[in-house]
Amino acid sequence: MAQIDGLPPLSDVIRTYELSAKKSLGQNFLLDLNLTAKIARQAGDLSGCDVLEVGPGPGGLTRGLLAEGARRVLAVEKDPRCLPALAEISAAYPGKLHVIEGDALEINPLEHLTPPIRVAANLPYNVGTELLVRWLTPKEWPPFWQSLTLMFQREVAERIVAAPGTKKYGRLALLAQWRADARIVMELPPEAFVPAPKVHSAVVHLTALEKPRFEADAATLSRVVGAAFNQRRKMLRAALKALSPDIEDRLRAAGIPPTERAEQVSLEAFCALAREMARR
Repeated sequence: MAQIDGLPPLSDVIRTYELSAKKSLGQNFLLDLNLTAKIARQAGDLSGCDVLEVGPGPGGLTRGLLAEGARRVLAVEKDPRCLPALAEISAAYPGKLHVIEGDALEINPLEHLTPPIRVAANLPYNVGTELLVRWLTPKEWPPFWQSLTLMFQREVAERIVAAPGTKKYGRLALLAQWRADARIVMELPPEAFVPAPKVHSAVVHLTALEKPRFEADAATLSRVVGAAFNQRRKMLRAALKALSPDIEDRLRAAGIPPTERAEQVSLEAFCALAREMARR
């Protein structure tokens, strides 16, 4: 990979710019360019797409995305120490890489990218889940992105693809599977990263559906499932009592027994409940 783009190995880049990973930024650098290229390929054919990357760090995945033919990459990096390394990549791919120093939670990608857009990122652990929820719950659908190819801690990845009735089924599974097809496409051991985290990681690929599987308001559904799984050991009538004084009637209207627990309720039923809650 380094020979393909003519840039130095990432281990050299780390030494040159003294890029020790910061725990406060949720950083764990992936230095194997064979792995970053493989992750980039999981995002599909990038030749006609702009790509949003969050937290590129020293640019391993960035180089993979560009080498795999991405039309343009927008890399959003909060750590100013990484900017010189990313500038080297930008120089090697003229006009292909645009780097923004800032917080991905505060940036509108559509101000910088042209559809079709895909998202590919080794997300910082401290903001990964929040970003995913935001990307899954815009008011309007389809979203700005065609697909998301994202690295998480393996436990988080398993929660995204979990089925009803399992221990990992919850808010992330419901929101992801409501509007997208989600699957785990890669797993990575701790030793693939510098520094090595205490957990395994996994890459999840989500493809946006043209329309949600079931009708529901995104904000209402997110609020309902958030409350339901915040107290997942309780019966739904207790877990959701704060949302509506007549929650038992609303549960029955949605076809859900008030004594049911959240992990036993299907996506379709939660969407029916969200519609009931929106009828206030």
